[in-house]
Amino acid sequence: MGTDRDSAVSRQRFDVADAAPLLIDADGFVTSWTRDAERLFGYPAAEILGRSVLTLLVDEDGERIGPLAETRRALGGWSGILTARHRDGHHVKVMVRVVPTREAATPTPAADAIPSADATPAAGSTLSTLSAGVTGSAGSAGVTGSADVKTSPSAPGVWPAPRPGYPDAPLSVTPPAPPTPFAPPAPTSPEVGRPPAREAGAWPAAGNTGSPPRQSPPAPKPAPPRSTSPRARTTWPAAQGPGSPSTRQTAPTPGFPPPPASPSARLPFSPSASTSPSPSLPPSTSPSLPPSSPPPPSSSPLPSPPAPSLGTPDSLNPAHWVALVSDATRAPGWDMSRTVLERMTTWSPVGIAIVDTELRFVWSNAALERFGGGQAHERVGLRLAEVQPGLDAERIEAQMRQVLRTGVPVLDYEHVGRVRSSPYRETAHAMSFTRLEDDHGRPIGVYYTVVDVSERHRARTRLALLDRAGEHIGRTLDVRRTAQELADVVVPTLADFVTVDLLDSVLRGAEPGPLGDGFVPLRRTAQQSVHAGVPEAVLEVGAVASYAAGSPPVRALVDGRSWSEPRLDPLSAEWAEALPGGRAVPVEALGLHSVMIVPVRARGITLGITTFFRRDRLDPFDAVDLGLAEELVGRAAVCVDNARRYTRERDAALALQRSLLPRRLPEQDAAEVAARYRPADELTGLGGDWYDVIPLSGARVALVIGEVAGHGIDGAAAMGSLRTAVRTLADLDLPPDEVLAHLDDMVAKSARQEGAEPGGGSVQTVGARCLYVVHDPVSGTCAMAAAGPFAPALVAPDGTVTFPELPEGPALGVDQRPFEALEMDLPEGTVIALHTDGLLADTPREALCRALARPEPSLERHAQHVLDSLAPARPNDDVALLLARTRRLPAHRVASWELPADPALVAEARKTTARQLGVWGLDELAFTTELVVSELVTNAIRHAAGPIRLRLVLERTLICEVFDGGATAPHLRHPRTTDEGGRGLFLISQFTQRWGTRFLPDGKVIWAEQSLANPLA
Repeated sequence: MGTDRDSAVSRQRFDVADAAPLLIDADGFVTSWTRDAERLFGYPAAEILGRSVLTLLVDEDGERIGPLAETRRALGGWSGILTARHRDGHHVKVMVRVVPTREAATPTPAADAIPSADATPAAGSTLSTLSAGVTGSAGSAGVTGSADVKTSPSAPGVWPAPRPGYPDAPLSVTPPAPPTPFAPPAPTSPEVGRPPAREAGAWPAAGNTGSPPRQSPPAPKPAPPRSTSPRARTTWPAAQGPGSPSTRQTAPTPGFPPPPASPSARLPFSPSASTSPSPSLPPSTSPSLPPSSPPPPSSSPLPSPPAPSLGTPDSLNPAHWVALVSDATRAPGWDMSRTVLERMTTWSPVGIAIVDTELRFVWSNAALERFGGGQAHERVGLRLAEVQPGLDAERIEAQMRQVLRTGVPVLDYEHVGRVRSSPYRETAHAMSFTRLEDDHGRPIGVYYTVVDVSERHRARTRLALLDRAGEHIGRTLDVRRTAQELADVVVPTLADFVTVDLLDSVLRGAEPGPLGDGFVPLRRTAQQSVHAGVPEAVLEVGAVASYAAGSPPVRALVDGRSWSEPRLDPLSAEWAEALPGGRAVPVEALGLHSVMIVPVRARGITLGITTFFRRDRLDPFDAVDLGLAEELVGRAAVCVDNARRYTRERDAALALQRSLLPRRLPEQDAAEVAARYRPADELTGLGGDWYDVIPLSGARVALVIGEVAGHGIDGAAAMGSLRTAVRTLADLDLPPDEVLAHLDDMVAKSARQEGAEPGGGSVQTVGARCLYVVHDPVSGTCAMAAAGPFAPALVAPDGTVTFPELPEGPALGVDQRPFEALEMDLPEGTVIALHTDGLLADTPREALCRALARPEPSLERHAQHVLDSLAPARPNDDVALLLARTRRLPAHRVASWELPADPALVAEARKTTARQLGVWGLDELAFTTELVVSELVTNAIRHAAGPIRLRLVLERTLICEVFDGGATAPHLRHPRTTDEGGRGLFLISQFTQRWGTRFLPDGKVIWAEQSLANPLA
């Protein structure tokens, strides 16, 4: 701290409460001691007065107190924390403020100048003010010791002008007592122990109000001069420890008696003063007499005039140091005075208020006025709801009541509302509440602070909105759902009404094309409002929104830049052009007062526009809101574009899958069939499992189910190649085991040729598994063979579920072991359940039995029930399920004859065939059927051996079969015009729908089918 060098001690204002004052001379010796100092340090006055102040400090602080006194003397003092040594030896942290007091440097009056009896000492007489309270005699005003201070008289005058912010009256440690009529007339020079007369406006002496006036003691005789050993004024004695404090040593001057002992054991001053007043009285303001001057007479009723001053005291060297010391052991710091505290709270930038127990304002500072609601004196006696009606006063007062009830402070309670200073925008405030209590601990009110945290609140809201957008937008790869997620996220945090319009090409997964010159059609993909039912909407979701060229939506779509109108007039001409299709504005949309249009743009492609409106919120959109909207739409645009690209890729993949799997199952009379397929790759809908139903010759049907290792495009490609190979082998009418043997050879050969390169089809086909089943509705037999661990289930007509012991063959392309077939007879109505291992991945076989045994009205519903009950919605592996309920052809639809190997019987075979066709009502097929029978029977008699059998089967087609014991198959020839033979099979191929050869263990069958709808086909 710094003080003016010419300021008196009474002018100093110390912001320290409960401090013990000490008076220290220029040499560092304690010259005044109080009871507060005795309580703080433990030393009685008799042990410390006249001793070095270093006695009270620890060695470390004692070493630096001297340099501090030298460096801070010209700066007006020093304040800080020191470590003191208590009398019992323990250390005490003390707060110290030291102020130097200096002798006045005013000119000395003339020797013949005799002051009047009511003259007042000048303000420059510093210690004259302290003499009443600090340097008084022991026991006066709490002062235990006294001090000898030699001062120079100063010219009469008034108190200096007070510093700004301080009272006009001068202050002192103990103000002087007012003059009384009982006191003797004032001497021409101040008497020893006489307090100076108080000026008009000066403060009365503390502690003397109401006490009887006290007579001033008579002026004593001047003490004889003494001589002491010289010592520099700026050198302080070293501390001697608490047991033996250093004292000021003096020697009596020859020719003069020693001075009487002081009641307070005070020692004289250092040699800086030529003489010393009476040791038992307070210091006098009389000038010192030279050693050779005789003492003035004491019998005169008036004191002698003062002698002229011999010189001006040094203004840079203090006469005394005044130290205010307080205990800082448990104190948080300096105790501030009320003036400082009031200034600190009144001009604090934080809003502060105090309410009573009824929550009515009793005090508030100027910072609270920034929030509106009037000045501080206008708030007194009002409740918060009366001052700030835009806030939720009930919630805030609930916090205050909780603090009053519990005494637990509430910190950083954040509240959002509209204050009077900003009625059109919501602001956020952080409030802290603390209970105020009286001396008895009873609550008297609540002290609370208010800080505007609107920017922090908006930033946190923006971050929360962005975080919510990242969590909720783009959870699926569906364009429409992603657009709706964007609308749902921004309402109501950012806008009251939002619409999302996209180009039609985006919804189809295609690239956006060029825009036309007229109206631009967009598809309303999503919309959301704070009101139920979205009453502000002009269009429904899915409708076409056509915007005029040059309108704000089209400009944003073409330019790719956002457009905003903070203050919107819904009836303006510009906004009328922005309405889709020139539609009328609904009544609910008339309240829309602020709008932003942000293009949905990703990867350099504009996909559509998003429009934000505000209706209920009074504050318009600003630049921060526009930036936040652009960031949200930008994130959603990437998700929309990803969904668009996925839609395009998925459509292509699904087209591939549809081409590889049967789109619909063929119609046939051998079995009723139902199939279900659930891929593991949900994003693409592709997998490596497949199923197939293949009609065979002789009204038979082949049921196929298989799987390859892998999913997605690679798995689908491998599955497609295997399915094609199986269908090709099935056309050869081979038994199931031979079909799998040929398929195994093909996979192994393909793997050897392609070398199993990455991305090659052989990688997926090697190790594939397949189950091949053939059912004959004429005989009721069922033959099956498996490549891999398959376990088909058979459900009898009574609901019994069995699992045939099917031999397990090797996987395709892995091992060249032969395959074994299983053949059995099945009653009509038996359900054959074929499935891949994904159906029972996490389910035991017993669950499959229960699901299959449950009766269902149709086979389609039965298949769906089995799939839903056994396979999860998102299986870990592909699932393929094929159910086939067997049928038997009635006996009247099958006709068979045994024929001897005689060419003469060919004509009889033709007649028998014609009669049977007449029975079936197929007379229109008699000519072509007789031709086919004649040619096939003739070839069997001529080229084959063994018995010959003719069979006609009426199914969806008319089937003609000729059995013989030969092992060679006929070949279709293209004879020349001059050839006499070789035209039989050629004629059959021309008059029938299809024909072929089927080998049996004991021969072969040559068959031909004719369509019933078109006999000549």
